[in-house]
Formats: sequence, structure tokens, C-alpha cells
Amino acid sequence: MTESPVMQTNPPCACPCGPDLQRRGWLTGLLGLGAAAVMPGCASPAAPAAQPASLPPRIDTHHHFFSPSYVAELDKVGQAPAIVKNWTLNKTLDDMAKAGVATAMLSLTTPQASFTDAANARRIARESNEYAARLAQDHKGKFGSFAMLPMQDTDGALRELEYALDTLKADGIGLLTSYSHEGGDKWLGHPQFAPVMDELNRRKAILYTHPTAATCCRNVLSDVPPTVIEFGTDTTRTITDIVFSGTAARCPDVKFIFSHAGGTLPFLTERFVKMPVLDPKLVARVPRGVLFELQRFHYDTAWSAHPGALASLLKLVNVSQVLFGSDYPYRSGEDHVKGLTAYGFSDADLRAIGRDNAVRLMPRWQA
Repeated sequence: MTESPVMQTNPPCACPCGPDLQRRGWLTGLLGLGAAAVMPGCASPAAPAAQPASLPPRIDTHHHFFSPSYVAELDKVGQAPAIVKNWTLNKTLDDMAKAGVATAMLSLTTPQASFTDAANARRIARESNEYAARLAQDHKGKFGSFAMLPMQDTDGALRELEYALDTLKADGIGLLTSYSHEGGDKWLGHPQFAPVMDELNRRKAILYTHPTAATCCRNVLSDVPPTVIEFGTDTTRTITDIVFSGTAARCPDVKFIFSHAGGTLPFLTERFVKMPVLDPKLVARVPRGVLFELQRFHYDTAWSAHPGALASLLKLVNVSQVLFGSDYPYRSGEDHVKGLTAYGFSDADLRAIGRDNAVRLMPRWQA
């Protein structure tokens, strides 16, 4: 969840793709790998926008969705703003078409299931992950997903990770940058999350992260929502924790994706590099060096397709580590296409950012 919404005008989707569909029926089809027909009324409103021959259709790695059951849960606790309630499949498909996006990796933004108890979080995560898988099944080639986990419960999170990757065939796991359960704020290098990180590493899986506002830092400035400052800062905090806890070195096969060009990280790189020099006990936690870890991570372009963010990020990493992300519905994909084009990238770099780098991470989308 980021800033002011871009208003959408498409009519709501009238398809029967809500959570009331019987789970057994659609899941049986998914497991049998049968081709499901596109539901009436849910067809893409337009083909992807025409692009130069040198630029293939894009893959959007930062694209949000909201199932009806998830919206209802948010509404119960007063956390369902209008932009969430007004999300529809048709609007998503329309935004993708306008931006030349062939495939969107669906994920949930903050608060995911962090607002409730462990048992309810397990149910919410399962329903949302199955909804995303159902959309992917019913709209072949249009959607992948980064599955949510109930991080209040480590055993439940591991079970959902297994189900999401093995049964639902999610493309990766999508976590928040921090969680504020018992014991206060915890970022992703915390020992509580080590079993999840170790399992992701064993599977050589993708871990996409989305920022949130830690409880320590909400409502710090009046009239300035936490999306403006705290989201970027929380991304930087979790990168810091992952690197200097030793998690990054311990989990070399996790394919990390950080939102919004890494938050404030590129600007603070010199401070990161100096930390083991100033505090020698950190040296053993980054045996390959701080820059090695920072430069192997991937970073998306959501809210960052402008010269300030791109220039700083590209002084830290190669173009090979940058992924196209729109943050739909909080921004449009078309906004980001225009920003990346205006920056002056070559066609080869635009092709890498728009598709090739994502395909390298997720080879099944090569076709």
C-alpha cells in the first residue's frame, strides 16, 4: 500500500471468481493441469499495447490483488480503503494491457494477514493464495503469484510455503519487510524467521518483500502518511537486518526481490560498507563482503521509475538486477513505462528490466 490512488474507471468484473467457488472443483483441475476456460465476463478487455519489435511484453513483479474474502476481513478491522474495495480483475487486465504487461506476479500488500491471530492468519493466507492460483489457472499466462504466509506461526508458515510452492505452483513467496507480533517489531533477519529463510534457501526460491510501517514509526509526522517515508525506510531496515544478521550469507540461494529500488539503501551504501570496518564482529556475518550481498539482490521499479531513484540504484547494481514493478493499483503500469523510457535506457536495457531479468528468475515465463 503506497500513496494516492490512480483513479480507475473500468466497470467491476461480474465474473464468478470470488471465494464462494467450491475449492475442491477448481483445485482438482489445477492439480490435474487441465486447461480451464476463461470465465465469461472476465476476458481481457484488450490485448497488450503495441510495442516496438525489440521490446517483448513485460512481466510486472510488483502487482497487487485483493480477493473478496480478504477485503471482507480487512473491512472488519477498518483497514479496507476505497482503492482496495474497488479493485477488480477487469481493471487489472486493463492496466496491464495499457502498459504492455503480458504477465503480472500477484501479491498482497501490507497488512497481509498480520492484523489478526495465528489461526485466522492461516485461513486468510490459504484463501488468498488459492484465489491467486485460481486467477492464474483461469487466465493462462496472465498471472503468476508470490504467496503470502501466516508469519505469526512458524509451523503454519512452513506448511503454507510448502502448499503454495508445491500444490498451487506459486512463483515465490511474498513477505512484509517487518512484523509486529509478540515481542515487538521484527525484521526478516530475526531468528524467529530463520526456519522460513532456511526452507526458502533449500528450495532456491524467490522471496519478494513489500514494505510496511513498523509500530515504532507510525504517525511520526502529522499529515504525512507512513507510505511517504517509512515504507522506503522499512525496506532498508529489513535489508540491513538480512545482511548483518548473517541471513544473506547463510541463505545464498534465496532470490531476494526488494521493492521501490531498495528504499533508501542506495543512498546509504557507504554506511553499509563501513559497518564491518567499524564493528569487527560483523565481519564473520558477511564473509563475501557487504557489496557482494547488496549487488546480488534484485530491486523493482515501483514508485522509482524516475531519475533520482534510478541513478542511485544503478550506481549500486547492474541493470541485470532491476525488475519492472508497477505497484498497481496504487500506481499504473503505464506511469512506470513512461518513466523508464524517459530515463534514456537503451532498448536492450528496457528489454532486460521489462522482461528478461524476470525470466531469468522465473524460467517458466520464457514462452
